[in-house]
Amino acid sequence: MESHLLANLYRVRYIERWSLMRNVMKENVAEHSYHVSLLTHCLCSIASEIYGKQINTEKAVTLSLFHDVTEVFTGDIPTPVKHHNRDILNNFRDIEKLAAEKLVKQAPNELKHVYQEAICDSTDDELMNYIKAADLIDAYLKCTIELSAGNREFVVAKKQIEEKIIQLNMPEVDYFLRHFAPSFEKTLDEISE
Repeated sequence: MESHLLANLYRVRYIERWSLMRNVMKENVAEHSYHVSLLTHCLCSIASEIYGKQINTEKAVTLSLFHDVTEVFTGDIPTPVKHHNRDILNNFRDIEKLAAEKLVKQAPNELKHVYQEAICDSTDDELMNYIKAADLIDAYLKCTIELSAGNREFVVAKKQIEEKIIQLNMPEVDYFLRHFAPSFEKTLDEISE
């Protein structure tokens, strides 16, 4: 049986993010997913190596890689729209669930359980907290990069995201913001030293 799963997953590169805002640098869901996976790995590594926590980094990174794949069917719904009210958010979550199930059905029978776990079973709250944190940090870094390029369109978004990041109350995130985030405001020459 022919499987369309990976062909569909490859299509996330056509889904643009930040569609309501003027962007100096366009970003698609494939790039975002890669960045969230890198950030998830970093946060989990900080948790393990710096704070001595027992974190399944590999599973977290796998889940992060698939965290937005449903957008191949739903598109990227901007946060202000998605979170406008509880009904819209709940309806959107139902649509995401249907999109996830549709993707899993496209996997070959022998691999369905693998993709079921990666796409649909985000029940590990601890790991999902790291992915959520990585998702927010990626948005924060996007704002930082846009502002560094002179695009003031992201001033308010950055402040709102900073507030959400503070609410996470995660020492791993604080560590990341102290040690890694400042470099994103620097030029190529400055980070090449």
